[in-house]
Amino acid sequence: MPPTFAQSCQTGREIATLAGGCFWCLEAVFDRVRGVEAVRCGYTGGTTPDPTYEAVCTGQTGHAEAVRVTFNPYEISYRELLEIFFAIHDPTTLNRQGNDKGTQYRSAIFYHSPHQQQIAEQMITMLTEQKRYRDPIVTQVVPATEWYEAEAYHQEYFKRNPFQGYCQYVVAPKVATVERLYATRLKDRL
Repeated sequence: MPPTFAQSCQTGREIATLAGGCFWCLEAVFDRVRGVEAVRCGYTGGTTPDPTYEAVCTGQTGHAEAVRVTFNPYEISYRELLEIFFAIHDPTTLNRQGNDKGTQYRSAIFYHSPHQQQIAEQMITMLTEQKRYRDPIVTQVVPATEWYEAEAYHQEYFKRNPFQGYCQYVVAPKVATVERLYATRLKDRL
């Protein structure tokens, strides 16, 4: 069981909660990043208690597929995590990533402190001023809400199913992007 936000703070660790389409993509990427100690797939930002994957997929619960990243801020900063986050998904499409459509696939940063909120808003302002994207960024920056762990079969999905079609055509290219752009920030491979 991953630590709660309060437990992480007591150990000097921080938590980032991010949504950017299918959680399998985000998990596969952040699992490789140096300073990241745990990544869990789950649901947040909705109103239905204890949602299931099937319920979230209907788009009726209000939840986003998200990851909860426990990281060591002495090894990687929250800002650096957000840089990677913005490099691996399209923050300009509302409620959509590629062929995945619905509010559950929205781009969102669920901040856990005013400091995280400030960094997220500064990052969006900077990317907008740099005209990094042709269209406006629609990423929500909202307070973290109740977190619900996704079912066990969603955890480490890419690692366990690298040859599954979705993993080959959607997840693997995002992993390759991070390996190309952020090679110095990745964990050593075994």
